[in-house]
Amino acid sequence: MGGANVQIFIAMILYIAVVICIGLYYAKRASESSSNYLIGGRSLNPWVTAMGAEASDMSGWLLMGLPGVAYWFGLSDAAWTAIGLAIGTYLNWLFVAKRLRIYSHVAGDSITIPDFFSRRFKEDKKVIMTIAALFILVFFSVYAASCFVTFGKLFNTLFGFDYVYMMIAGALFVIFYTFIGGFLAESASDFMQGIIMIFALAVVLITGIVHVGGISALIENARSIPGFFDFFGIASPTLVDGVQQIGADGKPVFGEAGKYGLLTIISTLSWGLGYFGMPQVLLKFMAIKKPYELKLSRRVAVIWVIISLTAAVMIGIIGRVLYPDVFLTQSAAERIFILLSTNFFISFLAGIVMAGILAATISSADSYLLIAASAFSKNVYQGLIKKEASDKVVLYISRLTLVIIAIIAIIIALDENSVIFTVVSFAWAGFGATFGPIMLFSLFWKRVTRSGAIAGMLTGGCMVFIWKLLIKPMGGVWGIYELFPAFVLSCIAIVIVSLLSKEPPKDIQEEFELVRNYQV
Repeated sequence: MGGANVQIFIAMILYIAVVICIGLYYAKRASESSSNYLIGGRSLNPWVTAMGAEASDMSGWLLMGLPGVAYWFGLSDAAWTAIGLAIGTYLNWLFVAKRLRIYSHVAGDSITIPDFFSRRFKEDKKVIMTIAALFILVFFSVYAASCFVTFGKLFNTLFGFDYVYMMIAGALFVIFYTFIGGFLAESASDFMQGIIMIFALAVVLITGIVHVGGISALIENARSIPGFFDFFGIASPTLVDGVQQIGADGKPVFGEAGKYGLLTIISTLSWGLGYFGMPQVLLKFMAIKKPYELKLSRRVAVIWVIISLTAAVMIGIIGRVLYPDVFLTQSAAERIFILLSTNFFISFLAGIVMAGILAATISSADSYLLIAASAFSKNVYQGLIKKEASDKVVLYISRLTLVIIAIIAIIIALDENSVIFTVVSFAWAGFGATFGPIMLFSLFWKRVTRSGAIAGMLTGGCMVFIWKLLIKPMGGVWGIYELFPAFVLSCIAIVIVSLLSKEPPKDIQEEFELVRNYQV
């Protein structure tokens, strides 16, 4: 390891040490009760809520996955995805956050998403709770795997360390500090990590524009590639066995620009629908100290998201202009942020910027593991297997589950050629279609029934797999992002089954009206 890499390594190790200290600081409070460990006793302030929600949501996907898409395909795919996410973020904070915070408290003081759904419909047989918990376990295993892939790629690219060893080391680090510190440690570190992420993105973006020669030079160079800088077209790299070809002039070869039609735009914008079903975001809504503080949280979160997403997309464009032939596969293209950072800055500063990727990865992985652990311990173990289990036992089971889920994620992440964006998009669709529709109907439609909720969750969750594996490969109009059709079909299932089933009992309807008229 050269002198420059040593400085980068030191900066990143210092960052990891700070995160571990945060975990140790909150270890005692986290061990006091399962409520403290899993939701922080509903004590978050608005800034931590906002930054924690967005940092835990975006992950390494923001700094590696999205710039990689922009580098590979150009503006359209990445930009429409970003626009959809920005709209979804705003609508989620505007409509869902406050109502969910109030409803989750009124409905038996629920501390997990499956728990909320179960108590919302006052079910005796915990069917909704079980289905929700199982889907969380499945999709968060995939989500956590994407974070570990990011960790492995980062250290492999920077230092040449073996991908598998670094991926496992990163996973062990996340397990350790989440294991001891729980939700409060996760939220506090997410706040810090959100600041580091936006700093890293802003610094690389501004420096990149300077290196290119200004915005006009950036646009001019980007437009030299067919469809690359076009909202309604898409670049088409010429590939052989997944590798982009290099022409006689030494430049990468592109085919004619592809069309980015209305159906594709709608499909890509549907990323925003996923927000309504993201447990890591919804849980932050439930954990804020006072519901009225969510207004400030919304403003902070939306500004953070718009700046971060814009920067991430533009960094990918800048990367292709400055280094057009460095990355010749889509998987490799996700390393563009790392390349720009190490080439732009002195080593120690580059290390701080690289800590942004660490921050993004850690802030998401810890959330995923914690929520998956809570889903099993509270909703499956205590809810179904051993209802009389003490709080200490639940806490123990939470930590044990966290470790098991992490091991599954490590196994999924062993393939170093995994495309982070692809892995994340599948898990995002899974949560969005499984929980998004039923969350909206639960909060805003009094007529929704328990049967409708079950039908909607099963339809949405299963359709993601069916569309991804069986229908999408057919191409054409069927090649749209699986979240959109799965979300729509889930909504239809909820409405039809609810209308065909008996109206909700009077006490459920009265509780709904209580929440709707709740004064804060």
